[in-house]
Amino acid sequence: MIHKIVNSFFIPILVAVGIILALFFQFVLKMQETATIVLLLIIFVGSLELIQDTWNSIRNKKFALDYIAILAISVGLASGQYLVSAIIVLMLSGGNTLEKYGMARARSSLTKLTDRIPSSVFLWKKGKIGKKVSIASVGIGTNIVVRRGEVIPLDGTLISDSALVDESSLTGEVYIMEKMKGDRMRSGTVNGGDVLIISVTKIDKDSTYRKIIEMVEAAQREKTPLIRLADKYSVIFTIITLILSGIAYFVSHDLSRVLSVLVIATPCPLILATPIALMGGMNRAGKKRIIMKNLASLEVLSRVDTIIFDKTGTITLGKPSITKLTIIDTTFTEKEVCEIAASIERNSLHPFAKAIVLYAQEKKYSQKSSKNVIEKIGQGISGIVEGKNYTLSKIGNTTGMKIQLLSAGHQIAIFEFEDTIKKTSATIIKNLKNSGLEVLIYTGDKHEVAMELIKQLGQKIQIKSECTPEDKKNGINELKKQRKIIAMVGDGINDAPALALADVGLVFSNEEHTAASEAADIVFLGGDFALVTEVIEIGRDTIHIATQSIVFGIGLSIIGMIFATVGFIPALIGAFLQETIDIAVIFNALRASRE
Repeated sequence: MIHKIVNSFFIPILVAVGIILALFFQFVLKMQETATIVLLLIIFVGSLELIQDTWNSIRNKKFALDYIAILAISVGLASGQYLVSAIIVLMLSGGNTLEKYGMARARSSLTKLTDRIPSSVFLWKKGKIGKKVSIASVGIGTNIVVRRGEVIPLDGTLISDSALVDESSLTGEVYIMEKMKGDRMRSGTVNGGDVLIISVTKIDKDSTYRKIIEMVEAAQREKTPLIRLADKYSVIFTIITLILSGIAYFVSHDLSRVLSVLVIATPCPLILATPIALMGGMNRAGKKRIIMKNLASLEVLSRVDTIIFDKTGTITLGKPSITKLTIIDTTFTEKEVCEIAASIERNSLHPFAKAIVLYAQEKKYSQKSSKNVIEKIGQGISGIVEGKNYTLSKIGNTTGMKIQLLSAGHQIAIFEFEDTIKKTSATIIKNLKNSGLEVLIYTGDKHEVAMELIKQLGQKIQIKSECTPEDKKNGINELKKQRKIIAMVGDGINDAPALALADVGLVFSNEEHTAASEAADIVFLGGDFALVTEVIEIGRDTIHIATQSIVFGIGLSIIGMIFATVGFIPALIGAFLQETIDIAVIFNALRASRE
């Protein structure tokens, strides 16, 4: 750990050692020229990164506070105050290193996502465990071994007869899922039973969990919006600095006093504080299993005044339960109907499918082998069970939540479902309204179902029923014309267009990577509705802390510059004063990562 810190702070440590050495030569050995050479050398070495950054900003036509730093160092050299210039270099190199170190610490919890996936896996060949290979080298169709308690590293199909899998890392559901031969296995989940064999269906870069990791990496690469906001502040700050420097020179005609002003203005807390605060907010969200795909979302969340919810899977559990099973063909028993339906549906991700499988498990009905299972979105699912082809599909244009089991066009049974609101939904929505947000619900459900939801929530909320994806988009466009800042919360593919159009899209990702997750800016791993208020609070807190750091840093620096202008603060003292301000601002910004 100490070795890593020393490596990170190599340049500032080198500059500090150089300053101490120069002071030793000057005051102990009385070797003035040698001390000057040492100071000039460390000024050059320590300024290389600053000069490079300044050149890049000029080349990219971007304003930066590095200009003030260059000016301060130049004035120090011109006035012969080499020690002050060296201390400025120490502040800059130390501040930049602290920034990088702080950002690395802030994003540390997010790297735990990548740490969960093993880097290697054992192959299964000829009925026994083979050699150990890297995950990246495993191709589609390869059989791999996953031992008890290990994370499943790649998506695949279960070769073993059965398995027990903990999917809570992806879904937030804490119970163990039972899998059978031929079932889909998702990376990032944990083997909770005996050793199992999986046939890989997706290589590492395309796996479910790797997509989640890519979201994190993309967010870490994203330039933060408040850095651009800080650039705007910096223009004003630079003008004030130059005015005060001009006054100092006009009053005293002394470059040393000008240097005192410039030293206190360098480096500006604007540069140091904002990225640390935003990465801290991202870190805090990561602890709550909230993935920020785009750090701009933090800034937008702080300004949101309107929040729109999809109903199913967000306000409601998104897990319909069977309320009624009607047997039409009495040659079939309930047990037979459930076993057939569950055998076909067990690999489907549809909420009705999960309800059927769970119902069969609760009744302790056995599983049957199914073949040639084909699922067509919006039409239904079919498969062969014990030599006969069966289909589960919607019943015409009937209202409500019903599907039928058919064989050769003959109706065998009807399943009826209902969805219930999450326990916390009413409280969370009330809290959101009390915080000043306008709350709306857009749902594809029939009007009667939508009105029943409003009754359960017990509050006056504007709700639009029977919404198509296009209707949701149009609704958001209308609100945007009213200059509303909109957050859209959904969980399904049908929400993807609205999620992409909203100022910030939030999605509950209970399943594998979907179009909804692609379109959203923020992904909740799990279905906890309270995460909505958590993320809005994180956004507001983070921007508050970042802005507070900016104002705090600017205010203290301007006060210090005024005192320096009238000659109360010499350059050397000003250098240490500014360093103290910067450190205080950095530590304040790090608060964003805490609860």
